[in-house]
Order: sequence, then structure tokens, then C-alpha cells
Amino acid sequence: MSRIFIARHGETVFNAARRMQGDQLDTPLTRAGFAQADAMGRGLRDWLGDAPAALELWSSPYGRALQTLAIIAEHIGGDWHGCRRDQRLAEINVGGWGGRSYAEIIAEQGEIVCRDTHLFAVRPPGGEWYDEIAARLSGWIADHGRAPGDRLVIMHGMSSRVLRGLLTGLPVDPRWRAPVAPHLPQGTMVVIEGGREAIVHLGGGAAPA
Repeated sequence: MSRIFIARHGETVFNAARRMQGDQLDTPLTRAGFAQADAMGRGLRDWLGDAPAALELWSSPYGRALQTLAIIAEHIGGDWHGCRRDQRLAEINVGGWGGRSYAEIIAEQGEIVCRDTHLFAVRPPGGEWYDEIAARLSGWIADHGRAPGDRLVIMHGMSSRVLRGLLTGLPVDPRWRAPVAPHLPQGTMVVIEGGREAIVHLGGGAAPA
């Protein structure tokens, strides 16, 4: 039975500054972000054991995900140059919020993130909602997610929660119109096998999406 290892990228300069990142292409990792990626790589190497199976490498095309993958791949002897990039693994499109600070947006229109779920309480203007993320990720699963072999997928905070929800068969939540898995700290990696999720490495980051 194939396994899919899923992780969010490490902390970025946008995360540290509490700026809305979304589909911003190039927001580099901070030192904390590099440390998170390094810890996930060590955790994955320990999980796989002395003779790790070859993992097919997948990533969102955004720089922060590819940076994170490069560090993790070193730990498992993976070929970063052979990574498959897919736009469907990208983060939620935040439309008109992109690049702006959370504080600035909240000052204009009130709280935008549900405190209990860490998900957006309102749709970003001109951006995506969770059912649209689910639709594109369902396409990726149909094309690549059920084939034999293990995969390592590096992506983003909100979109990874939708992928985890789809792969574990969670019900559609009417608030988000999609299956959304629970929040995990930044720097966490999970593995999903046979519809069941396990923690490979638990991070401690608290950066917003």
C-alpha cells in the first residue's frame, strides 16, 4: 500500500512579519524555517529507517515549498532536480489580501481567521474558497495520488489541510464546503496510508497561513 508524506513549507519572511502570503511566489524561508525543514528531514529519515524506500518528490511550484523540499531531500538522499512541481498543490489564492499585513486587513474588516480552526472566516476578495482547493487537489489525487509507490509532498498550510482531509475521507464541512483536516503546528510532517494519518514529525511553529 502506497504512502503519502505531506508537509507544509517552513516559516517564511512573510510568516514572521504576519503578512498574507497566499499565492505569493517567492517568499524565502527564515532561519527558523530552515531549522523546521531540517528537523522534518531528520524526522523523516528516522521514520524510514536504515534502508529508506525511494520517495517520489512532489512540490508546489512556489519557492518556499521548493526550498523546504531541498533540505528534506538531503536527509533521505532524494534528487531535488527530479521533483515534480504541480500548480494544483499551491496555497489558497488570497486575492486582494496578497502581500498585506494581517493587522491592516483586520483593521479594515474585523477578524478574518476563526480562532478555533485557524481557517479563514470570510472568503478573500477575488480569491479562492476551500471547495475550489478541494476540486484542484481531487484532480491531483485522481492523476497521481493512487498510483503505486510512496510520495513526499511539500505544500502549504491551508491547502495541505484540504489534501489531508480528502485522503483520509473526512466529511465535507458545510462552513468550508470541503473536507478540512485539523490544524497542525508549522514544521509538522504526516504520513497517510490506507486512509489513516500518523505524525512523522511534530513541529512547534505557530505562523499563520
